[in-house]
Amino acid sequence: MKISGDVMSDCLFCKIIGGEIPVKKLYEDDDVFAFWDIAPQAPKHFLVVPKKHITGPADLAAEDEQLIGKMMRVGAQLAKEQGIGDGFRTVLNNGIQAGQTVFHIHMHILGGRDLQWPPG
Repeated sequence: MKISGDVMSDCLFCKIIGGEIPVKKLYEDDDVFAFWDIAPQAPKHFLVVPKKHITGPADLAAEDEQLIGKMMRVGAQLAKEQGIGDGFRTVLNNGIQAGQTVFHIHMHILGGRDLQWPPG
C-alpha cells in the first residue's frame, strides 16, 4: 500500500495503512483508509484516516483542504452504508488535552445510538 507524506515509523496509523497491523478495513483508495475502531464508543464506530501523515488538525496546510473534504465525504458514504446515515457524529481531536492519543489525523464516525450533547 502506498503511504504519502512523511511516514512516521512509530505511527500506529501509518503501520495500519502499510499493512503491518491488521484491522477490519471498511474502505481504501489512494488517499484515505477507513477501519473499525478497536475500542468502540458507540454501536457503530469507525475511523477515516488519510494516507498522508499529518499529525493533527492544527497541522493542516492549505494543500490538505481537498483531502479533509474527501475524508468527510467518505465518512458520510460509509455511515450511510452502515445504516447510520441519518444520524452520526464526526470527531477530530487535536492534542492530548482534547483526547488525541494517536498523532496522525483521523476522523471518528460514531452512530447507532442517541448521542448526547455536549460530548465529553
